[in-house]
Amino acid sequence: MNSVIEHRTWRYATKKFDATKKVSEQDLETLLEATRLSASSYGLQPYHVFVISDQEVREQLKPASWGQSQITDASHLIVFANTKDFGEELVDDYLANVSETRNIPSEGLKGYSDFMKSKLMDLPEELKNQWTAKQAYIAFGNLMQAAAELKIDTCPMEGFEPEKYNEILGLEEKNLNAAVVLAIGYRSEEDATQHLPKVRKSKEELFTLI
Repeated sequence: MNSVIEHRTWRYATKKFDATKKVSEQDLETLLEATRLSASSYGLQPYHVFVISDQEVREQLKPASWGQSQITDASHLIVFANTKDFGEELVDDYLANVSETRNIPSEGLKGYSDFMKSKLMDLPEELKNQWTAKQAYIAFGNLMQAAAELKIDTCPMEGFEPEKYNEILGLEEKNLNAAVVLAIGYRSEEDATQHLPKVRKSKEELFTLI
């Protein structure tokens, strides 16, 4: 089995974490850098990532997460929050970064700027919110797979109340919405689900080669 498949076979949605084991600062930095380098549409990264180790904050979030133990037992809780609405500043800030990073005069990027704005600015707020949430999920997937490469366990979580997360983390005033949560850490020996074979569709059911 090659390493690509091995990592994905090893990974599972950890239901019970060992609360005594913590992800090292070095490994956490690697995970965050892998997340930072993730792809996003146009490269805009319209989301923010909250890395929560504070136990008191996680205790507040647990009731808003259907009481799931992963919230408080994992080493860290990572909340991906998408930008709810945006204007031209999203594109302008990105292209200012492009100009500085690649040493390109800003006037040389005007055509690309106009193109992006023509595709994004007229979207209704609801569609903007949906689009930015999709971008957050791309980074979320990259983080989960990077963790598997480091043999760090994860549990992807949509079982939570976004409105309460937004309130507890003060996201509304930041124009953000809690989109998806990832608990990271190390599996408990008591987690029986780690021994279960993966259940997935067959290749014939899932793929069509044209």
